[in-house]
Amino acid sequence: MSLPINPVGWFEIPVNDLLRAKGFYEAAFGIEIQIMDMGPKQMGWFPAEKGGPNATGSLSECEGYVPSHEGTLIYFGVEKIDSTLEAIAKAGGKTLAERSSIGEYGFIAEFEDSEGNRVALHEMP
Repeated sequence: MSLPINPVGWFEIPVNDLLRAKGFYEAAFGIEIQIMDMGPKQMGWFPAEKGGPNATGSLSECEGYVPSHEGTLIYFGVEKIDSTLEAIAKAGGKTLAERSSIGEYGFIAEFEDSEGNRVALHEMP
């Protein structure tokens, strides 16, 4: 079996308060998140374009899902890191690592969301 070029198909960000996290991500990224009841999980789905590039995912509130700074780091692609970090701060998040160069691959930064997760940003050069 051959893997697709971009093998990640879905991600879930653990949250303690789905409505608070929904408000945070909507304000930080200017998007709408759709709430879904998935059995024991309450999920907030990020927008997705069928057949579009990149992976999409959700905010997930469920027993055993614990927000943290440890573990997998998810990068959101943005046009401008600095303005996104400003929106994140206004939405109640905080910058953990300012915009820094990764050479020919652009720039990255890290922030803490409303739930205490460490999340990252990527800006193309």
